[in-house]
Amino acid sequence: MPALPFARISVPLNALLATLGLLAVAALTTPAPSEGMRLGLEILLACIWAAYALQLAGDFLIKGALADAMPALVVDFAAVLVPLAGFLLTNTRDNYLFCCIWLLKPLRGSIFFRLVGRVISNEARNLLGVAAVFGILLFGASLAGYLLERDVQPESFGSIPKAMWWAVVTLTTTGYGDEIPQTFAARVLAGLVMMSGIGIFALWAGILATGFSEELRRQDFVRNWQLVAAVPLFQRLGSAALVEIVRALRPRTVPAGAVICRKGETGDQMFFIVEGRVSVATATPVELGAGSFFGEMALVTGEPRSATVSAATAVSLLSLHSVDFQMLSSSSPEIAEVIRNTALERRGAFERTDKPPNPD
Repeated sequence: MPALPFARISVPLNALLATLGLLAVAALTTPAPSEGMRLGLEILLACIWAAYALQLAGDFLIKGALADAMPALVVDFAAVLVPLAGFLLTNTRDNYLFCCIWLLKPLRGSIFFRLVGRVISNEARNLLGVAAVFGILLFGASLAGYLLERDVQPESFGSIPKAMWWAVVTLTTTGYGDEIPQTFAARVLAGLVMMSGIGIFALWAGILATGFSEELRRQDFVRNWQLVAAVPLFQRLGSAALVEIVRALRPRTVPAGAVICRKGETGDQMFFIVEGRVSVATATPVELGAGSFFGEMALVTGEPRSATVSAATAVSLLSLHSVDFQMLSSSSPEIAEVIRNTALERRGAFERTDKPPNPD
């Protein structure tokens, strides 16, 4: 059974509805709204809840939604059931605060948060290792602070749990408020704890930055592999050679009508067409489609571009720079030979079409 059209809510609309709902909740917590405005805000919350209820119904009506979109389904369930439970099971003036669960709605279809989840999952062991070091330092600083300050400040350092608040504030380098060490030894300890805290958080940041970089590189590699594998010229390569090609080629998307290269320019790269068509402006204009390549003469002969090439449709390309072409010539000479032969054939055809007609 197909989903109801009005049950489909796009990602931007999800974010907009959640924002409006949370702003309404914030406004309801202030004493400023009049009774009429308060009623209007409550009606707005009810309308947003109804939209989310339709979205939840749509999740069940879409075939395969339960198996393929479980995280989104959990968020949709919470967005509907938590506010409903709040209004049915409690009888306070703060029932609308249960709508704050809508904070999760922008995460429902977010690619970024899925990326964060994969990074944390991949780096969980390292992150937990640093967390263990943080816990050891936290308890050690609390114990030392207790021993050094318990007689001077029994209210703040009279026990290890009390000293732990000071240790957390110091390790996170957020500054002091209610608890400040008084003895010289405790202040030296505080300085050491602060520097340790900087190192701990730098480790966490470094691990996450490295994890993000590796995950993005992995995604780019998979996408490039799929694009390269779609080019017939490369389908004869083995996996090792294909890996080298994937690392050398750079994906590029060109909108319809855009000029890719101009006649007379010095070229330092050639292009392989993955999707779409390009138009080559020669004496007899031609179009090239998916699987073809162009711009190879600039790499083979070193001559300027012999024709202007523009995108007849939106085009997905892979570009190969001259340095990488030399690498390709060494690792896959058969592919390089095909490119050279095609360049020479096109050059001969271009010269024949450019030659003035014989007066005889």
